[in-house]
Amino acid sequence: MMDYKTSGVDIEKGREFVEELKTKIPTIGGFNGMMEIPSGYDKPVLVSGADGVGTKINLCRIARDYTTIGQDLVAMCVNDVICSGAKPLYFLDYISTKTLDNNVTQIVDGIIEGCRIAEMQLLGGETAEHFGAIDYDLAGFCTGVVEKNDIIDGSNIREGDVVIGIESSGLHSNGYTLINDMLSRHKIFYKEMPELLTPTIIYAPLVQSLLDEFPILGMAHITGGGIPENLPRCLPKGLTVDVDYDAWERPKIFNKIQKAGNIAEDEMRNVFNLGIGFCLVVPPEVVHYTQDYILEYGMRSWIIGEVK
Repeated sequence: MMDYKTSGVDIEKGREFVEELKTKIPTIGGFNGMMEIPSGYDKPVLVSGADGVGTKINLCRIARDYTTIGQDLVAMCVNDVICSGAKPLYFLDYISTKTLDNNVTQIVDGIIEGCRIAEMQLLGGETAEHFGAIDYDLAGFCTGVVEKNDIIDGSNIREGDVVIGIESSGLHSNGYTLINDMLSRHKIFYKEMPELLTPTIIYAPLVQSLLDEFPILGMAHITGGGIPENLPRCLPKGLTVDVDYDAWERPKIFNKIQKAGNIAEDEMRNVFNLGIGFCLVVPPEVVHYTQDYILEYGMRSWIIGEVK
């Protein structure tokens, strides 16, 4: 006789999982999540983004550590949304798994922590048990709000404006297909590069503070494709930036990767963030004030180029 449990879905365990989550997030458990648009906006515009963590999840399996991948998921979504000047409001997640085990609990706890850092609500999500699944898969969805007249779209960027690069914590969540291939081909153990699981920085609180203090003309989240692909996305047509890759101290993990995999410099620049996780474009007269503010916040930044 067949039943759902022997086919791979444990209904009772699923109920217990939801009840446990309710102790951490009392608002979840309904058919949907709701949130009022905050007051104080004349013409509020909702800004949304969706993303995942790619094959970084494979390293979690190798390391048997899923404690920070949830924060990565939140970061990948929220760091995109804030590029328009939006304040994060809420987050939804999707987790695919073979079974509801402790790893899933670690993932969700990481998502909760990420939402706390980003100062937004986790409204709910979907955790699906998939027959025959051999690994976990994650996806996230984030929504923020911005006043229509305050949307940052790069249209006010002019020649002579300056690009400030803000430090990353490491690889963040991009380039891991190359990393997994490198580890496999060269028989490198994860323990030789534990920095590979360092969680992605969530820039939302810093960016919200900066927007209150300085004229930010454009922002770019440096993800897959590195600076060459992502920085131009915030620039008006016809303008470019010659990035000075010697302007900042490249974290050692990137040198280790480049040497271990015998990876060309151009390839490194087109795959990884190389130590710059987020970019701001500002008028030249506020550059140093902006950098001082970032430093007081506890992060490093560098002038990495000028708009031409």
